[in-house]
Amino acid sequence: MKLVRRLSWTFFSLLIWGTSLSASAQTDAYPNRPVKLVVPYPPGGFTDILGRLLAERLGSRLGQQVVVENRGGGGSTIGSAMVAKSPADGYTLLIVAPDLAINQTLVPKLNYATDDFAPVTLAAWSPLVVALHPSLKISTPKEWLERARANPQSLRFASGGNGTGSHLALELFKTKAGVDIVHVPYRGVGPATTDLLGGQVDGMFLQMAVAKRHASAGKLQVIATPSPQRVPAMPELPTLSETIVPGFEVVPWFGVVAPAGTPTPIVQRLHTELQAILSSPDVKNQLNDQGAEAVTVGPEPFARFIRAEVSRWGELIRQAGVKVD
Repeated sequence: MKLVRRLSWTFFSLLIWGTSLSASAQTDAYPNRPVKLVVPYPPGGFTDILGRLLAERLGSRLGQQVVVENRGGGGSTIGSAMVAKSPADGYTLLIVAPDLAINQTLVPKLNYATDDFAPVTLAAWSPLVVALHPSLKISTPKEWLERARANPQSLRFASGGNGTGSHLALELFKTKAGVDIVHVPYRGVGPATTDLLGGQVDGMFLQMAVAKRHASAGKLQVIATPSPQRVPAMPELPTLSETIVPGFEVVPWFGVVAPAGTPTPIVQRLHTELQAILSSPDVKNQLNDQGAEAVTVGPEPFARFIRAEVSRWGELIRQAGVKVD
């Protein structure tokens, strides 16, 4: 009987050792085939631009092609759910944005959670600005606040839709500043921007890269940024925090995650390669041209950041009663 037990234990030990060697070999050989980077939005937006910028350079560094696959729809939920359910082997990655955190509270019966992903790196910030139609003749944050307080519901602010970043930035401002501004949701940032340029709405929290171009042409008046500090791309632009709402901060962020359970060595390898890419002068310059800023934050800090974002936006969504379209 002792001999049988000894043989059984020896067999079990060899099985575990063999499995470990197999997993180690897979990690050491990574990658040995193309990697897929899912962008859960349609082509053309900043997330798509960032994904393609990273994919091209990551492929060169990994020695394997990194293919961008756009899986838009459902406010990023379709593509995100697909990646959450993909094998945790490092061959399927996902570009994420604030929607990842926002949807945890906003979307009923969401079929994935943030714990279904292994954060790899925070990659970029893309500052917003407060953009107004020139007909308002408002040029400073103080004038905007005074107009909103003196005339409740007289100002109409557009967004890309209920629950989007531009909408939640507005709701947070209304809460912090104690003002009543009418929210006008659109089906996408493009149509909202078109109506803002046409004067059908008065203002919008808009990405800096878009707003700066139209402001240079005299079609928009940009008065402030909700970023915590002034943005190098527009250093003359004051922050809302320094002018009218101390502590106010909203900065769209973008990062890369993998399915939960992806081996730590693979996650670390991806982070190292992406950090090198995001630190390169040419990538920094290309992101600056988009009004964005490259950042390099590791897996653990990024995971803590995502949890904080889920809590922050969840509280606001519940407080403001925000519902999806």
